[in-house]
Amino acid sequence: MQTWVIPLIYVAIAVCLGIFFPRFEYEYLGNYSEFVSQLYFGNLAVSSAQSVLGAIASGMMGLTAIVFTVAYITAQFNSVAYSPRVALVFVRDPALFHSFGLFVATFILSLFTLAWVDRENSQIVPVISMVMVGFFLIASMLAFAWLVRGVIDLQITNTLQSLGDRGRVVLRQTFDRLEPEGGSSAQMSDIDIELRARPITQVLKYTGAPRSIAKFDVRTLVRMAYDADALIELDCAVGDTIVYDTQLLQVRGATRPVSEQALLRAIDLSIERTFVQDPKYPIRLLVDIAIKALSPSINDPTTAVQAIDQLEDILRRLGRRALDDVQAKDRDGIVRLTYPTPNWEDFLRLSFDEIRYYGANSVQVTRRLRSALVGIAESINDPERVRGVEQYVQQLNTVISRLPLDAEDRIVASQQDRQGLGVSRRGR
Repeated sequence: MQTWVIPLIYVAIAVCLGIFFPRFEYEYLGNYSEFVSQLYFGNLAVSSAQSVLGAIASGMMGLTAIVFTVAYITAQFNSVAYSPRVALVFVRDPALFHSFGLFVATFILSLFTLAWVDRENSQIVPVISMVMVGFFLIASMLAFAWLVRGVIDLQITNTLQSLGDRGRVVLRQTFDRLEPEGGSSAQMSDIDIELRARPITQVLKYTGAPRSIAKFDVRTLVRMAYDADALIELDCAVGDTIVYDTQLLQVRGATRPVSEQALLRAIDLSIERTFVQDPKYPIRLLVDIAIKALSPSINDPTTAVQAIDQLEDILRRLGRRALDDVQAKDRDGIVRLTYPTPNWEDFLRLSFDEIRYYGANSVQVTRRLRSALVGIAESINDPERVRGVEQYVQQLNTVISRLPLDAEDRIVASQQDRQGLGVSRRGR
């Protein structure tokens, strides 16, 4: 569901309650209303009820304006300090739109309830409706407290932790664990091999405006391939930007044509990348924050070190996952869908290449990078991946050897240090 629809749902609910519930209370809940009034409010005067509802209505509109002005100004500030894409992660949080909808719903409901106070000079106050407005007001205050906490979460440490958490969730959902001996758990049966050998019967190309692939509807694609006794091979990965005439997929060995419209509907396209099914995106955002902190205008290597903390943790977990292309199977255990995912070298370079390049002149960054690489190599069991990390360490050594440093500074820059500049460790 689009986030802008969320406030509209709250408005629709508030309008319906405001129109029908006071009328229902007048017609059928008169005795209960009088009992509630005597129990909680005593003899509630009409003027008092009107003052309370009027104050709630005016206060909610003022609060809404202030809160969301501050929220968007804060997001704009953080987009300059961190990255525009990082700020969008928080600005487009559905919880923000739920809060906005709740504020507006409280305002609308208080206005409609106010209209039923002393209706036709009856001197009657719809007490139960006022209690309902009170519950909406309490919920709005809780949402306001959540928003204040959300603004605090835009601090750099919380931002990096949040991005790291999202990355860990996505990689856990996307990749299977490696078998104990370090190999991939994916096994190809004779039927799978036969399907891959079949001729291509259908090719689907994109004809729209540039869009990013947000996710694949794996179940739908597997079901369509199963119905056609075919294998669908996606040529694009989640996070790719596709343009006109880009080949999206090919179908092998189909016994009947597969609907192109249905295939397109199973590929979710967006104007920007999302976290769903894309473990590269949180890594990309962490790297963006790190290299922006390393720019000469900001010169904040400590933020880069904090970003490396999250990147190291993600790569340690990735090192124990099967990073082969995803193979989705049908109910009979036959592979019906494949799509590409990054390999170990892709993740390693995505995480550290730009930080190594832009942070080469920072002793703090080079020391933390070395510590991260050594720790990653020690935590994984696949010999090929360990060799890839060791080659990257040698590349880091080459970079340090070319820096305009004296011999003593070069030794310092070559040490391991999980704090960057804190507790040095002898290289192993």
